[in-house]
Amino acid sequence: MIFESHAHYDDEEFDEDRDSLLASMPENGIEYIINVGANLRTTENTIALTEQYPFIYGAAGVHPSDTAELNEENFAWLKEQCSKPKIVAVGEIGLDYYWDEPDREIQKKWFQRQLALAAEKKLPVIIHSRDAAKDTLDIMKKMECQKMSGVVHCFSYPKEIAREVLNMGFYLGIGGVVTFQNAKAVKEVVKYAPLDRILLETDSPYLAPVPHRGERNSSLYIPLIAEEIAKIKGIEYDKVVRITNENAKKLFHIG
Repeated sequence: MIFESHAHYDDEEFDEDRDSLLASMPENGIEYIINVGANLRTTENTIALTEQYPFIYGAAGVHPSDTAELNEENFAWLKEQCSKPKIVAVGEIGLDYYWDEPDREIQKKWFQRQLALAAEKKLPVIIHSRDAAKDTLDIMKKMECQKMSGVVHCFSYPKEIAREVLNMGFYLGIGGVVTFQNAKAVKEVVKYAPLDRILLETDSPYLAPVPHRGERNSSLYIPLIAEEIAKIKGIEYDKVVRITNENAKKLFHIG
């Protein structure tokens, strides 16, 4: 069975068929899904999904691109959500320098605050890092992430950055990008990284794998990601599914 470690099924892309799509997951070999909050509203939506579906667990957090909405009052609310029984991680949190907003200092502040929250609640973190490798690593070291646990999701940096992340004991989230022909860096990272440090993810509805690139993504496409990882590493598909499932259960303390 497959463990989907990162999806956004509360997204409006799923409004027309969310219930039927999610109901089909177990029969299609999807054992568990982590639905990931990206702001206060989607964290609330995530909690609702965890209450509706026994196989969906959640992460509560504010994506770097939404950190301008945070203040002490709603951060206190976010902290409360982290105590809910099916919230198993703080995320997605981190840094995103692809866009100019919000200001990088705001992103850094709330990245550190949410890392501290995860440490306090003894929860793993789901880190989003885009065009911000150095600052992400610097903050992870400053906040002593080697004493925590987590995953850098949708990992897209070179092998040298992967080495530092792995040395801190973190996992690498690998999704549809690994199937793209031009994703040489990600393919190199997959070849280099031990299988017991890799998680399967889709980031649905984004980043659908080939041959569905450009379409709406869903967890039903994860076998394509697992097949590519198996091909790169020269191992059996079933081994990729089994080990990544064990990895996710270990990280998120499920099953």
